[in-house]
Amino acid sequence: MTILIAGPYRSGTNDDPERMAANLRALEAAALPLFRAGHLPMIGEWVALPLLALAGSTRPGDAAYEEILYPAAHRLLAKCDAVLRLAGPSNGADADVRLAQERGLPVYYRVEDVPGYASV
Repeated sequence: MTILIAGPYRSGTNDDPERMAANLRALEAAALPLFRAGHLPMIGEWVALPLLALAGSTRPGDAAYEEILYPAAHRLLAKCDAVLRLAGPSNGADADVRLAQERGLPVYYRVEDVPGYASV
C-alpha cells in the first residue's frame, strides 16, 4: 500500500524551525518500518516543502504556505491506500484522517498495526 504518514508538523511549535524539523523527523521515523513492511510511505511535507521553496514561501502561514502545504497532502492522499496517524495534536493530520475515512481508507494509529509489520 501507499501510506500517508500524518501527524504534527507545525502544531505546537510556535513556528520554530527547529521544532518543526524535529516533528518532520518524527514523521520520517515511521517511514522505514512501513517500507520494510512492503509499503510505500509518503509524507505530505516531502511534497510540499520543495514546492514552498520554489513558490518563495518565507514563513509558515504565508500565502504560498497556505496555497501549498495542506492541499499537497490532500492531493497526495487521493493517491494513497491508507493513513498512519501518529500521536499528537494536529489539525492537518486530523483533516487527513477525515478525508481518508470519507474515502473508506483504513486509518492506522500505530505502525505495529499496519499489515506486514514485523518488529526488527
